[in-house]
Amino acid sequence: MRTLRRLGGLFDCSAGVGASYGPAEGLRPPQDDIRFCDDARLSGSLSGWLPALRSAPILFSIIVATAQIAGAQDSSWTTSSQQSDPNGALNPTRSHTTHSEVNGHVIEKTVTETLGPDGRYIPYSEVERESTRVNDTTTLSVERFYGRDPDGRRTLTQQTQEESRSFSDGSKKTTRTTSNPDGNGALQVIQRAEVDSKVVSPGVRDTKTTLFSADGSGGLGATMRTDERERRTDPATVEYTKSTSFADGTGRWTVSETREGTTRQDSGGTTKEERVLRPNPDGKMAVVERTVSKEPAGGQGGTVETYSTNVPGQAGDEGLKLVKRESTVQRSGLGGDRQTTRRVEQANPGDPGSGLRVTQEAIDIVGPGSNGVTQQQSTIAITDANGHTNAVWVDMGSSNKPAAVTVDPKAGTKTRSSKKSSH
Repeated sequence: MRTLRRLGGLFDCSAGVGASYGPAEGLRPPQDDIRFCDDARLSGSLSGWLPALRSAPILFSIIVATAQIAGAQDSSWTTSSQQSDPNGALNPTRSHTTHSEVNGHVIEKTVTETLGPDGRYIPYSEVERESTRVNDTTTLSVERFYGRDPDGRRTLTQQTQEESRSFSDGSKKTTRTTSNPDGNGALQVIQRAEVDSKVVSPGVRDTKTTLFSADGSGGLGATMRTDERERRTDPATVEYTKSTSFADGTGRWTVSETREGTTRQDSGGTTKEERVLRPNPDGKMAVVERTVSKEPAGGQGGTVETYSTNVPGQAGDEGLKLVKRESTVQRSGLGGDRQTTRRVEQANPGDPGSGLRVTQEAIDIVGPGSNGVTQQQSTIAITDANGHTNAVWVDMGSSNKPAAVTVDPKAGTKTRSSKKSSH
């Protein structure tokens, strides 16, 4: 069983438009793009629990959060949530998160419980996150995952540790290790990722990520590598290339995928275009996918269109075809409510020539409540090939966690944005 995550992760792993470092953000060290989108616990994406939703017509989640500010740099808050299915297709769960931050030292703990056979909630899993800012250039973080053994005792199942260092010349080095306990409970490193990012010339940054995995003999061997270059060609344009290679076991690397993209910004907004190349049957790199992402000025929505040679219901030799469109529209009401509608359209495998059809729609409504409490309701509807809505997820919640304060560089004023907790 997986712990369901919030609406915000709906599109986390769907587009893959490459680097998200647009001209407005400036050229900065990217994060490595090693993500595990098949696990909702790590990615927060919808893909991890779609199979469960298909069998659950309605799922309700009640979120209640409280927050308290202790100082300019110190804060603490708690979040509680409960998920239940009125039709009984999914076992109810609930979770509780505590968060505290003192002088750059952050400790966060999430406990998830599930309904037991006797009708009472019992512990299911725990996640502990700890982050410490060692100095102005170094940050250490540890994340521990706990499960329950057959006797109900808490057991460490995995630990991830990360050290990130920044340098005065703009370079950044990050090392992340993942460890699992052995039969005696001692931690054994099963994976290590090393990220090395540096500015090689004005406006040009290179980032190399190497993944080391257990080799079966007690050691770690390099198994995957990504090489990325970002180049600012003018104040409004950034170009990038990113190649992913795998070790072939003989000491050589074989390129499995290359992404080439451009990000442009003008008075109308931001446009990102990306091409994905993979080896064809002859071993030559060929374009298999193209994405075009557009976001209007002001950030009130946008679209992402995906073109692919892999068209559902077709042989795949007819060139690039539009197979998916994701659109986001944001509207503000007179009472301060803000509604965001996200829609996914995809090709019908049974009738690929009929164009795109709506397969998912998510509506997120956020508005002010009493005593500074923000109210939110999120709904996700999933539609099958016959046009029938066979699953709906409703997330109703409230939060009084203080909103993040941002500064408008033009007006010189501070504003607050009301974002719901990510737990």
